[in-house]
Amino acid sequence: MRIAIDAMGGDYAPMPNVEGVKLALDELPDDSTIIMVGDHATLEKACESIDLNDPRVELCHAADTIPMGVHPTKALTKHPEASIPVGYKLLKSKQVDAFSSCGNTGAMHVGAIFSIKAIEGIIRPGLAGIIPKESGGYGIMMDVGANADCRPDVLVQFAELASIYASHVLEIDIPKVGLVNLGEEEQKGTLLTQAAYQLMKINSKINFIGNLEGRDIFNDKADVIVCDGFTGNVLLKFAESIYSMLQDRNFSDPFFDQMDYKIIGGSPILGINGNVIIGHGVSDKYAIKSMIIQSYNMAKSRINEKIKESLML
Repeated sequence: MRIAIDAMGGDYAPMPNVEGVKLALDELPDDSTIIMVGDHATLEKACESIDLNDPRVELCHAADTIPMGVHPTKALTKHPEASIPVGYKLLKSKQVDAFSSCGNTGAMHVGAIFSIKAIEGIIRPGLAGIIPKESGGYGIMMDVGANADCRPDVLVQFAELASIYASHVLEIDIPKVGLVNLGEEEQKGTLLTQAAYQLMKINSKINFIGNLEGRDIFNDKADVIVCDGFTGNVLLKFAESIYSMLQDRNFSDPFFDQMDYKIIGGSPILGINGNVIIGHGVSDKYAIKSMIIQSYNMAKSRINEKIKESLML
């Protein structure tokens, strides 16, 4: 398995990225290779500083980087030799099995759409968030920021995509799907959620259990949580803020500790022709390690093939 990482992406790159690669190597199989994409001289120096000299690590030169504040579309056209577009070239040409970055989120999402493109039949690829459950394990929420406005059929497809991920990556048998809404009753909600509910309850590809309220996000009522990107992003950032406040107060609890983004490492883009994960801009070496491990697990599960097979049914 060949896993590429944007070694220049993130607020503190490249050192946390290089250190994260070193940590990930201890957990990956011996036949795995990690390709660090970035300025060759800078990465060589970083590797030397932490004594990273492993034959499973390769460097792929990228002469430029994309600044965090640049508009996504302009970023890709003005910085064609940056680490993000170079990483996507590797993925598109199948030189690597997965690509991840903590760099410009918009550039990563736009790059996926215009480089490796959406799987045929996908209306809109979405960004999925992995969330902890009170009883242990994880669930998946989709979308968490890529699509602020959605149609009902897009939400239904999110349910299908996230269910496939839950089954084959999180290894949940027949994942339960819930729709985030104002109440549990079928007639509740906006025009969007009311229409999506009707489509979900007749969809044989998902195990739809009905509406979810905000209090159900972390319990076992549903394994797959469906919402538009605006709602999902607010929920995700709210959970992160709770964790941060608890940390500031020196409070530790096994469940709340699972809210630490470092444990998961990033959010996968589902519905594209490749395995892609977007990490947090402030990621440290532990978050980078987790992002690489998640990339490996996605590639190993053949999630894209599973999605394609599902669309053909």
